[in-house]
Amino acid sequence: MSAQAWEFLQQRRSVPSRLLGEPGPDPAQLQALLELAVHVPDHGRLTPWRFVRVAGAARIALGEKLAAIALTRDPQADAATLDKDRKRFSQAPVVLAVVSSIVRGHKIPEQEQLLSAGLAAYNLLLGAHALGFGAQWLTGWVAYDAAVGALFGLAANESIVAFVHIGTPREPATERARPAVASLLSDLNLTSG
Repeated sequence: MSAQAWEFLQQRRSVPSRLLGEPGPDPAQLQALLELAVHVPDHGRLTPWRFVRVAGAARIALGEKLAAIALTRDPQADAATLDKDRKRFSQAPVVLAVVSSIVRGHKIPEQEQLLSAGLAAYNLLLGAHALGFGAQWLTGWVAYDAAVGALFGLAANESIVAFVHIGTPREPATERARPAVASLLSDLNLTSG
């Protein structure tokens, strides 16, 4: 691997969605991002994912629907919580929902299919970084709520694994503390015991 490629991978950072603004990816850039997203391991060639774009006026309309759903979930929700849900998709110019579409009963385990969808989401993050955009992978309650799933047209075998917010960073991404990798690695030992 070239030093330049290595440095690129080390520089990828999540940019909080509240710090993402215009411009977002144009149609050609969005097409390139989606083409990159599908270059992931996909055992059995099942294509166990799809994408839903949230852009333009749909961002605000979705926020209003989310606030209404949140109020149904918790009639005592305060104004600040409802406002947060209204604005949840209004910052970044483009949000791509990555939907896992599990092929049930297939010889490829469902977990591998789900992981493939997660990798598609990660490739969107890498692609956004490569194009000079900022991006953030978010979920929150909205990714797991049945009423929200209905808004996104989810089938019984589908779930939202990521909302990838993409836009131009309003300020530089900051580094966060990373774990010490030495504490994460162990060797398989089959000779003892």
